[in-house]
Amino acid sequence: MSLPRHLDSIAAIATAPGRGAVGIVRVSGKNLEALAQAMCGRRLAPREATYTAFLDHAGQAIDHGLAIYFKAPHSFTGEDVLELQAHGGPVVLQLLLARVIEAGAELQKLDPQPRLAGWRVALPGEFSERAFLNDKIDLAQAEAIADLIDASTEAAARSASRSLSGAFSKEIHALRDALLQLRLLVEATLDFPEEEIDFLRKADAQGQLLKLQQILQAVAQSAHQGVLLREGIKVVIAGQPNAGKSSLLNALAGAELAIVTPIAGTTRDKVQQTIQIEGVPVHVIDTAGLRDSDDEVEKIGIAHAWDAIETADAVLFLHDLTRQHADDYKANDAVIAASLAQKLAPRVAVIDIWNKADAVVSPLRDDGLILSAKTGAGIDSLRRKLLEIAGWQAAPEGTYIARQRHVQALRRVADHLMEASAHLAAHAGALDLLAEELRLAQNALSEITGEFTSDDLLGAIFSNFCIGK
Repeated sequence: MSLPRHLDSIAAIATAPGRGAVGIVRVSGKNLEALAQAMCGRRLAPREATYTAFLDHAGQAIDHGLAIYFKAPHSFTGEDVLELQAHGGPVVLQLLLARVIEAGAELQKLDPQPRLAGWRVALPGEFSERAFLNDKIDLAQAEAIADLIDASTEAAARSASRSLSGAFSKEIHALRDALLQLRLLVEATLDFPEEEIDFLRKADAQGQLLKLQQILQAVAQSAHQGVLLREGIKVVIAGQPNAGKSSLLNALAGAELAIVTPIAGTTRDKVQQTIQIEGVPVHVIDTAGLRDSDDEVEKIGIAHAWDAIETADAVLFLHDLTRQHADDYKANDAVIAASLAQKLAPRVAVIDIWNKADAVVSPLRDDGLILSAKTGAGIDSLRRKLLEIAGWQAAPEGTYIARQRHVQALRRVADHLMEASAHLAAHAGALDLLAEELRLAQNALSEITGEFTSDDLLGAIFSNFCIGK
């Protein structure tokens, strides 16, 4: 799986762009003792922070700071790693990075056994990629590094930390081991067909397969929770003008984000805000009121509203209780409802919400949630409904972060195990098909941790990391 570029020594600024108190230049490669000597003018003891000058080619100090040398394999990447912690000015860090590359190239020329590999600036995610290739972390843990950095909520950060520590990988490895044990039983039956002993029956292969499917279902549910924590859900507020869509956005967000007036058509384009409900990011989008209009600007806003609706995970269809009996209002609501049914896939939930409960004497409806965006009454019920539709279960302490590719892989495992169960029930003449389905299920599991994957997938994953990580 290793590519030629992985033989190069790499360096990068590992801290965020801009000015700061401290900035870090990170280096990973082979035999970096000489580089540490060239940069610091002294030998560095492994895994000890040393205050020292960082030297240019003439031996003059570029800056002073802490240097830490990690000798392979006791480092993040599994290679020699050198970290230079300097003052966080962009010019200083660029000078240090340029000097590292220059010094590395100079030392390479002096090497009595020259290598084809060179010295260069690291690609995005290349340090984490090397940690994966050198078996310091698996692929799920590598992805958790990026997810921890990108976490938008406390719950997401804690769940990413659990994945980074190996909680998700441990679940996948346990599934793989149980699947491998079942594969061995099937292979034994295939290899010794003349034996009278029924390996599968005596070992309760059917029971093992059923237990495997039950464990898989639990892991898949936890992975789904992890995807929600990482990505959240996209919720679009839709309805006729003046139904209170902007007021509802403000009520959910707890802030005056959208302009609210009695004038119909105030909202001309999308207004988006991400809120948290029990740690789950909910991306709420307020849209222009849906109606026929001759105003060109408003027509563009309405088109944008329908674009947002068609990509939503859930749609809040807002109705106005104060106009519920007006014939023209009911007719327009019916037109919008028909369009929603036509444009949305069955998986997209449409929640009917009756707003302005504070403005009517008897706000009774049996076809949706009743609330008041103005007073906040009923907002908590809406929040609970959104979590219910998203499939969230309130057990964040045991949740690990996950991605859609993990969920998709687990679905493929479930499909293969279902096929395997059918072949096992048929038994006679179907054991080779059973063995193949179990093999495919194991391969799908191994894609999650990277034990069975392609370089194309690795490139797609690590290219989304930040440089220096």
